[in-house]
Amino acid sequence: MIGKIKKGSGFKGCVNYVLGKEQAALLHADGVLTESRGDIIRSFCMQTGMNPDLKKPVGHIALSYSAVDAPKLTDEKMIQLAQEYMREMKITDTQYIIVRHQDREHPHVHIVFNRIDNNGKTISDRNDMYRNEQVCKKLKAKHGLYFAGGKEQVKQHRLKEPDKSKYEIYNAVKNEIGKSRNWQQLQERLAEKGITIRFKYKGQTNEIQGISFSKGEYTFKGSEIDRSFSFSKLDKCFGDVGQTTAGSNKQTVTAPVQKPVSAPDKADNSFITGLGGLFSGLSAPADEMPDDSFLRKKKKKKEKTTKVISVWRKI
Repeated sequence: MIGKIKKGSGFKGCVNYVLGKEQAALLHADGVLTESRGDIIRSFCMQTGMNPDLKKPVGHIALSYSAVDAPKLTDEKMIQLAQEYMREMKITDTQYIIVRHQDREHPHVHIVFNRIDNNGKTISDRNDMYRNEQVCKKLKAKHGLYFAGGKEQVKQHRLKEPDKSKYEIYNAVKNEIGKSRNWQQLQERLAEKGITIRFKYKGQTNEIQGISFSKGEYTFKGSEIDRSFSFSKLDKCFGDVGQTTAGSNKQTVTAPVQKPVSAPDKADNSFITGLGGLFSGLSAPADEMPDDSFLRKKKKKKEKTTKVISVWRKI
């Protein structure tokens, strides 16, 4: 089960697309007149008048399932899954239609809904891509639907650009990295297939923190091609050798440290010492000065001695 979300500004084009396909079947509708395609479109458009400031009121979701699940995906089951998906995505209390298409070998339905609900409020699309992924996983597990094995299951001959180039890079890297002993060999092998590697460096250092692959006019970050294609994960494939051969400039460099203020050299020290000697006789340090109280006591003692001597002389 895979959900693909789109938003648009006009219901006419969207409704005509989903209902205009050969063998398209309207499975369920809520909040709209269904006598004709025009009635459905007018019903949607009338409700958009409740919130004219919303530029893209059209919600369009394609829910696709594996061909492995086809036997169990009756029309009733498809309606159940679509409605459960909408509740999990907080798409409630609004107009919608569910249409099944038969033009592909894998079962799929289209949901067209009004992003302006029945009360004139906007149905939020915040983080809808992330929530879509989580809801699809949850429903697959709950209903026992098929989990695809990964990129190998994709029908690559039907892909268009840029996905075509992305999968060609994926296959090439996957096939060649096991045959390469280091980054240089991998670069050479991929170059033969028209694929180049570019490393992203941290600031002005030589520390590599990212990788991208280019083929023709298309460039992808490693993690965009596959989660296992980040630089750190690919580098582990080469062990210790990888740390020294990721391009000719691969190094692990720590962040630059500011130089401390340099201490004066010997010439400066001798000059300062000379100045200190020149001024040392002018004043004594505070802790070397005599204590005032000591001077006062000494003066009083001297005066007392003088008085005693004067009295003795009179006697």
